[in-house]
Amino acid sequence: MFRFFENMVDPYTSYEEQDAPPTRLWPFIRAYSIPFRRVFALAAVSSVVVAIVEIGLIWYMGRVVDVLSTDTPSAVWAAYGYEFIAVALFILLIRPILQAFNVGLLNNAILPNYGTLYRWRAHRHVLRQSVGWFENDFAGRIANRIMQTPPAAGEVVFQAFDAITFALAYIVGAAILLSGSDPRLVIPLLLWLVLYGWLMKWTIARVGPASQAASDARSAVTGRVVDSYTNIHSVKLFAQDDTEIGYARSAIEKARATFAAEMRIFTTMDVALVTLNGLLIVAVVGWAMYLWVGGTATVGVVAAATALALRLNAMTGWIMWALTSLFRNLGIMAEGLQTIAQPITLTDSAGARPLRLTEGRIELRNLTHHYGRDAGGLENISLIVQPGEKIGIVGRSGAGKSTLVKLLLRFYDPDGGQILIDGQDVTSVQQDSLRAAIGMVQQDSSLLHRSVRENVLYGNRDATEDQMLAATRRAEAHDFIIDLQDPEGRQGYDAQVGERGVKLSGGQRQRVALARVILKDAPILVLDEATSALDSEVEAAIQDTLYGMMEGKTVIAIAHRLSTIAAMDRIVVIDDGRIAEEGDHDTLLAKGGLYARFWARQSGGFIDTEAAE
Repeated sequence: MFRFFENMVDPYTSYEEQDAPPTRLWPFIRAYSIPFRRVFALAAVSSVVVAIVEIGLIWYMGRVVDVLSTDTPSAVWAAYGYEFIAVALFILLIRPILQAFNVGLLNNAILPNYGTLYRWRAHRHVLRQSVGWFENDFAGRIANRIMQTPPAAGEVVFQAFDAITFALAYIVGAAILLSGSDPRLVIPLLLWLVLYGWLMKWTIARVGPASQAASDARSAVTGRVVDSYTNIHSVKLFAQDDTEIGYARSAIEKARATFAAEMRIFTTMDVALVTLNGLLIVAVVGWAMYLWVGGTATVGVVAAATALALRLNAMTGWIMWALTSLFRNLGIMAEGLQTIAQPITLTDSAGARPLRLTEGRIELRNLTHHYGRDAGGLENISLIVQPGEKIGIVGRSGAGKSTLVKLLLRFYDPDGGQILIDGQDVTSVQQDSLRAAIGMVQQDSSLLHRSVRENVLYGNRDATEDQMLAATRRAEAHDFIIDLQDPEGRQGYDAQVGERGVKLSGGQRQRVALARVILKDAPILVLDEATSALDSEVEAAIQDTLYGMMEGKTVIAIAHRLSTIAAMDRIVVIDDGRIAEEGDHDTLLAKGGLYARFWARQSGGFIDTEAAE
């Protein structure tokens, strides 16, 4: 039975991805709910049926009271015995089936799958965002919104069918039941409904904004805490525990204050609700008794009215909490939409095709990019890297070297100019095909919190075990990998490397990253301080590997270490976002310009780009 309900909707069903999903709450919910339309319809109908059954039972209890008061027990049983047995069988057999179908839809078909669909699609959407988008937010806050929005969405749907639909059907049924007994009994119920509606409106108007503020405050706490944990080495290195505690406390206090404000609304609602329910019981039961005293209502009517009033008294708190929970979770969803509904701004152009790499020729035409600022980045750079040519990029920190690489990989789109690979503008080809053609080793090569094997195979998921081992040996990584063991006892290539690879030394991380790029074997190679984390002995050992990797590839190498750049075919010096000099090592030294001054201030094999002015 459970599997039947759980398989009614596939949360991973194919759908048309939108670069700009709806940013308003209800259109967003409608778009995500399309696979659930049939299940939602069944849930609504079943909730109404369950409510009708509940009202029918109360009505029938009133009928039983009237029947029992009309004659002797033997006469009543003779006249109504079969009816009583039929009703009993309905209560014992049919009612549980109806209830099982209703809760099966809610608990097994909707709740597990609806939240899963939200989380799956939200994660897919966020992963399509650009690198720049991630750089403008806390990873912790993004993850928190991805995690808390789906359960909030599931709770919204659950309350809509479990409480709201049921309650509406129940109240309408109660009004019909009371009016059928005596139309005057509906009057106190209608007056109570007006007051109850006013209280509901007052509560809902305040709960939504309050819950959104509280949710946003919780996300801020998560962002700050994760930021501290992610940078724990810096925190400990500079003995800044107290700073981080204070940084987190201000966010925690704001979360406490916003949550307290939210709880004040619920307390006010509770007190007002108890008062209103007291009025309901006194009015409905008192009015029924007044009619009975006047001889216009039977004892069964009084019993049914009393049962209804007490049932509504018990239900109203549940209904109000369900409504406030619904709008509270809508507030959480609205806060989550600030992340999961943001449009994808860096997209493949219409009709974009895979990059056709024929030679590996790279051309920069008047390339300009300032990250939305007035200065920094690159300014009007033009450069041609011939197929198979090896270019070294040198410059002071902040000169624009890394910006050039980010634009080449299309992590950003340039403010002006073009980057062409074999005559194709990188903004007009499919991003995945562009990055598949470029292998890159970065200065800070963070690894995934997975096994060494999974990290190396990230370069080529289809590689064989022998190919992977060959890559790690070329990167001088195999020997230390086979000696690894993590706290859970996994060894060698199965050992986990920790978040961002923190369980490995900087040099070990760099060599695993290098093996990953060797395995990728892309025709264009970018080295961004690729050997900066290696000691001189290890660097010397893999120097032949680096040059072997470069063979037959177009190479762009950013480096401060002379052993990496001196042997390049050409060296380009970038200063203040522009090309200041270019030529081979000997030519630039003879020129006596900026490169020569860098060289003159070299220290320990590095070019001192900070000191050279």
